[in-house]
Amino acid sequence: MRAGNWVVEAVLAGRFRLDGGAMFGVVPKTLWSRVAPADDKNRISMAMRTLVIRSEGKTVLIDAGAGRGYGEKLKTIYAFGNFVPLVESLGIGAGDVTDVILTHLHFDHAGGAAIPDGNGWRLAFPNAVHHVQTAQWNHALDPNPRDRASYFADRIKLLEERGALELHDGDWTLAPGFELLVFHGHTPGQHLPKVSGDGQVVFYGGDLIPTTAHIPIPYVMAYDLDPVLTMDEKDRILRAAAAEDWTIVFEHDPDVEACRIEWDGDKYGRGDLVTI
Repeated sequence: MRAGNWVVEAVLAGRFRLDGGAMFGVVPKTLWSRVAPADDKNRISMAMRTLVIRSEGKTVLIDAGAGRGYGEKLKTIYAFGNFVPLVESLGIGAGDVTDVILTHLHFDHAGGAAIPDGNGWRLAFPNAVHHVQTAQWNHALDPNPRDRASYFADRIKLLEERGALELHDGDWTLAPGFELLVFHGHTPGQHLPKVSGDGQVVFYGGDLIPTTAHIPIPYVMAYDLDPVLTMDEKDRILRAAAAEDWTIVFEHDPDVEACRIEWDGDKYGRGDLVTI
């Protein structure tokens, strides 16, 4: 789809599974399982849906999926499947990507920025500037025990070692019509793109609104470091999306790429589906 001069395309980087209880926090399983059925290990199906956004001489990748290079233990835990080489499916090469916006550095968002190379790693997008918030970068290098397992330091540090890292502090603009908005409820310094133009607004939900099942305000993840803040941040975005007819893209929804948001006077819900 288009938003002004920007062409926005969804790319499925793969699928995996996470514990359903962790994905819905204090919401009882009797409720969340109606919209996200669990397997015999209580895991729900999750997509890793990235975006390629092009215009203004830029080819921008939003997140990079989990990538490859995982041992058998992690493959079993997360049931990784359907790995897809990014961007090539759109007829462009990895070297054509000018910017990689990593919403945050959890492995399922940033792991694919590095490719196994012998006993080490190399950049998957060698010519790209990789954009991260300073708050997220600092947190990823010194995570707390609660979220330490979500970061893989050897892949993260490669960005700085190769001179491919650009840090940002707060909301910023990549180019006209391409804004990055910062949120702190899920993890410090998650920045999410909002692309606008010609009456269209596309917002990437990241881990603020990871699936359509997370549209209701109380449906937040146990992974969120500050779930109350997440609810406030979601309310702000959903309020604008409903009032201004935004398209919300869902990074982790296994079935739905994107939709509009409806407000019935009491709660937010899924509106018309949108194909990206």
